[in-house]
Amino acid sequence: MEVDENDDADEGTATHVVTPGEVVTADTSFMRGHGTYTEGTTLISSVAGVVERVNRLLTVRPLRSRYTGEIGDVVIGRITELGPKRWKVAINSRSDAILLLSSINLPGGVQRRKTESDELQMRNFFAEGDLLSAEVGQFFQDGAANLHTRNIRYGKLRNGSLITVPPSLIKRTKSHFLTLPYGIDVILGLNGHIWVSKHVELPPELATQPDALYHNTNEPISNDERMNIARVCNAIRCLAAHNNFINDTMIVYAVEASEGVDVKDMLKPEAMQKIVMAARAQFKEAQNQ
Repeated sequence: MEVDENDDADEGTATHVVTPGEVVTADTSFMRGHGTYTEGTTLISSVAGVVERVNRLLTVRPLRSRYTGEIGDVVIGRITELGPKRWKVAINSRSDAILLLSSINLPGGVQRRKTESDELQMRNFFAEGDLLSAEVGQFFQDGAANLHTRNIRYGKLRNGSLITVPPSLIKRTKSHFLTLPYGIDVILGLNGHIWVSKHVELPPELATQPDALYHNTNEPISNDERMNIARVCNAIRCLAAHNNFINDTMIVYAVEASEGVDVKDMLKPEAMQKIVMAARAQFKEAQNQ
């Protein structure tokens, strides 16, 4: 695979996967980035990964690597430890992220300085093992990410299932909070964690209701909703197993391609290949229109 000047640098283009030693481009107008080296005037990949282009800079992001975050990333993590005025959160990175007590919304939407009383109630907000969605606010000097959940979209996760895929398969888009046409919500964490759950309306007044953001009780989920969640989860696993990039469009195409297959049979090798090939063909057809 060679990149040339006519290739679109936008995020909507198809994913280019290269292997070590493969030529990325022979065009001398491009600059060398991480994961590449030069031989003469040729730019060559040093790792197996996805080619990313920012203007004239070409980099290769490894397919299998730990998550390295950027400020503003949406991530999904699991609470591993409580400390003084902070939680440690596992986000599939080299080190646990930190969620400070001052970086969360208090029950009832109260805006005030956190007190010792709030510190004593920390386990009522997030306890060990809880899953949450958050945003990377900044990085500490040791490289650990500093998270925050100051938006009503972020917080404790309920009513769904967690899937883990290679982080390189998830592209940065304008929104990582998706509502699919099957009554299913999907959160695409850039750290490789994806949350698939029943769609629940979030009224603005939710933030002002005491304990509404931090309760541990799931909403009633019908059998049909469970099947839809399982189908979307398996569709995402099919895409990940074939190293296909994952976004809202590909998820919808994969689910549509699986409609003739029972949910329990979707992860069989022949069914997975059929679903992914059909989704790729539909995506390519849509791109050509």
